[in-house]
Amino acid sequence: MSLLNVGARALLANQVALQTTGHNIANVGTAGYSRQSVSMETVPGQFTGAGFVGKGVNVATILRNHNELLTRQAAAAQAVQAADTVRTERFAQLQNVFSGGPSGLGSAINDMLNSLGDVVSAPTDLTARTVTLARMDETAARVRSSAQQLQEITYSVGEQLRNNATTINDLAKGIANVNEQIARAMGGGHAPNDLLDKRDQLIRELNQYIQTTQVPAGDGTVGIFIGGSQALVLGQQASTVSVGESKLFPGSQQMALFFNRQGAEPLELGEGTLGGGETAGLLKFANHDLAEGRNLLGRMALAIGTAMNYQQSMGLTLDGQRGKPLFNTPAAVDGLTSGSAKGSIDLSDPSKFKPTELVASDYEVRFTTPPAGQVVRLSDGKATDFTDLNNLRLAPIDGLTFDFTAAGQAGERVLFRPFATAAADMQALVHSPRELAAASPVNAQMGKGNGGTLQLAGLKATGQHWDPALNNLNGGVYADGNFYSTPSSAPVTLTFDGTGGFELTGHTEDPIDMSLSPPEPLTGPPYSYTSGHKISIDGWEITLQGSPKAGDTVTVGNATDPLHGDIYTRNAGNAGALMQLRDVKMFDESTLSDGYAGLMAQVGTRAQSAQYAAKLSESIAHNLEADRTAVSGVNLDEEAARLIQYQQSYQAAAKVLQIAQNIFDNLIQSMGR
Repeated sequence: MSLLNVGARALLANQVALQTTGHNIANVGTAGYSRQSVSMETVPGQFTGAGFVGKGVNVATILRNHNELLTRQAAAAQAVQAADTVRTERFAQLQNVFSGGPSGLGSAINDMLNSLGDVVSAPTDLTARTVTLARMDETAARVRSSAQQLQEITYSVGEQLRNNATTINDLAKGIANVNEQIARAMGGGHAPNDLLDKRDQLIRELNQYIQTTQVPAGDGTVGIFIGGSQALVLGQQASTVSVGESKLFPGSQQMALFFNRQGAEPLELGEGTLGGGETAGLLKFANHDLAEGRNLLGRMALAIGTAMNYQQSMGLTLDGQRGKPLFNTPAAVDGLTSGSAKGSIDLSDPSKFKPTELVASDYEVRFTTPPAGQVVRLSDGKATDFTDLNNLRLAPIDGLTFDFTAAGQAGERVLFRPFATAAADMQALVHSPRELAAASPVNAQMGKGNGGTLQLAGLKATGQHWDPALNNLNGGVYADGNFYSTPSSAPVTLTFDGTGGFELTGHTEDPIDMSLSPPEPLTGPPYSYTSGHKISIDGWEITLQGSPKAGDTVTVGNATDPLHGDIYTRNAGNAGALMQLRDVKMFDESTLSDGYAGLMAQVGTRAQSAQYAAKLSESIAHNLEADRTAVSGVNLDEEAARLIQYQQSYQAAAKVLQIAQNIFDNLIQSMGR
């Protein structure tokens, strides 16, 4: 009987081995399946006078070929890869918004500025003026179109984030259900391998959407944590997440992931705590990459509108009126906070707002020890400290003045988005060709008795004056709000002494040599004269060439003075100044005409960086997954060899049974005689 038992046990053990091998082969293409193998153990022998006699073999358990460390590393790497991949895909959409060529925004800006050349050549030609205004309207339309495309991407990203949140909740619930099944099965003393594989696969799928940390429990369940320490799954209970606008800055359109807690307010999870996964990649794209694209476009729209509006206000229309704004621009931007601080940025006062110094970024004012704190430029993290609200108000940052009427509490943060809506709201405001302020409001007359070779090379209104307190030029205004542009009373006369100097009469401020870098006030009187240098006086700028003789004069006065008649209608000094804006450095050392190319380059650089990160994370994830598969994956050649091995073992065990049966039959027959 012992031999029969040995054979029977061997037969059953090899049958289980064959079944397990077949199970491996059947699941070779099943995602997340871990190869299984049979662990056999010797049945304790029976003691006899001759020693212990073996009693065969038993199946101890079915082993799951699995490496916990490799599985976790592969899941984490796949989470990072998912974040980088989805960010790269979204960048492709962002680059499509900022396309080049004749249909791009850059072409529209250049066409608008170049069209002013015809106005300069023929200031009274209404057709030339109409073409310029049409180009302005087209530029505004393309800016709005680009902003609309960015808004559509924002909506699409938001919908994908919400879908991801739903998927995360479904997967979390699935893991909790499998946890329950595993806990029940573990009561039998053996691991439910297929359920463990199912749970690991669900965890891998979950990591595609949000990176997790797994903590095993004694009952066989696994706790799933996100955001550092938030329990998404704990035993057989699953929590949920949701996506919405950040509560830290209401109205900011910044997206955030919330962890929904039982009996408590949803907890906003910081982007830095999420790690990888599509959700983290989409949040980074929405709150940083897409925000930068919006800021770059908004800064361009704001700078173009502000600069052109300012110069338009310096000129005169065909009816002799001061120019009205060409584009609408935001007057002020309020800070966003959930606390008590109240602050804004004035975008209308040229003494508080410098278009040429703007940086495409959002800003945070953080109160550390109120009223002291720091202003942080979010694009690169640069921080500027301030001691109180007055100190903050008097020290512009990147051309912006932060004006607070109430400080925040310690730790309070206030978000400023100065360029968020500038592009979406951009409109051309002037549609009548007569309202284009092409004429300069100042007129220059050379003295009738001049005997030198002095010639007028340029004259325009700038509205700039020297600020002794700041020791630099400032686009200033009088106390009553009027720009420095035209002399308010008597004309200003330059009288040359024939020795390289000149005297001034009728002026308010000392002259400034604009050809120096940086500009400096001229010392005098007498003031030194250099042929070809630009001289700024009382908010207008004159350029003279040639060699004057003693007594030569140049008189600059109001262009609408009756003694000049309607000569201002044939003057295109301000149109020339508007056209010259294309060569003004306005965007990170780029000129207005090259600003769009710089915008494309910045977006392209970020996209290229994202592509590089995606390729790197893909390589790392692929290698780690290959390492995991090397341990857990099914090799068909190996399984085929084992089939033959176990088949032969099965046949041998059957032979043992056959021999044992023959011996038993012979024994019965012998005893029957």
